[in-house]
Amino acid sequence: MKNHSGHDHTHHAGHGNQTGHGGARPGGLSVSENGYTLELDSTVLTAGVQPVSFRVIGPDGQAVTEFVPEHEKELHFIAVRRDTAGFQHVHPVRDEKGTWSVELALEPGDWRLFTDVHPAAHDGSMTLGIDVAVSGPYDPQPLPEATGTARIGEYTVTLDGGLVPGEASALTLTVRRNGRPVTDLQPYLAAYGHLVALRVGDLGYLHVHPEGAPGDGTTEPGPEISFLAVAPSAGTYRLFLDFQHNDTVRTAEFTVRTTDVATPPAAHGHSGHHHGHHAQHAHH
Repeated sequence: MKNHSGHDHTHHAGHGNQTGHGGARPGGLSVSENGYTLELDSTVLTAGVQPVSFRVIGPDGQAVTEFVPEHEKELHFIAVRRDTAGFQHVHPVRDEKGTWSVELALEPGDWRLFTDVHPAAHDGSMTLGIDVAVSGPYDPQPLPEATGTARIGEYTVTLDGGLVPGEASALTLTVRRNGRPVTDLQPYLAAYGHLVALRVGDLGYLHVHPEGAPGDGTTEPGPEISFLAVAPSAGTYRLFLDFQHNDTVRTAEFTVRTTDVATPPAAHGHSGHHHGHHAQHAHH
């Protein structure tokens, strides 16, 4: 599993380095990066299920039509309202001219849209972000309380581990259905789960890597799904786990606060236990 995960990190190294992987700048804070720009047909939308069309414009001023697939897709598209409500991870369809189209379920408010892409002419992937305004009465929601448990219908997902600023942190999410461990998760985007982490305050987009992969001979199909994540700074983050079971993709949401960074390195073994304990209490 570790060998595969190491390979996965190498595969994403360009992504991380360009956006400050290792504790600096997260992705998605800019509409343009490395000469590539996210361009929407409209940045003012109406509420409801709405079609959204966009392009990734390259350094030559033309829409990009060739991408390197990552996690089984040429492009990952994330939508979230600025108050972190309404998270959606969708996969648009591209035409031959480079225009992508997808439907989003939008409520009134200010939204942030992200594209996670690797243009074939570029040496790595990047995350571009853009704001859109959805018309109508806006009822912003307070940030959900920090908790180590998310409930989605019959499913409960628990989070173990914490985020440490500037360090790669192990996060393990355990999926149960009606109290029983789920051991037959279905692969989703080349993993048993896809995790998106956003920094509260600016919605900086963190790059999270799965540990292992379906079919590698060591990674089990649940109940645990493991990731490595780097928090670029101290603060509060929102985590969104997409997992697939019984042919349905569900999303578990968490609010996570970074741990105290003053723990001495010599006490790392103890601190690892402390972080797990912390995840169930102080974090959430």
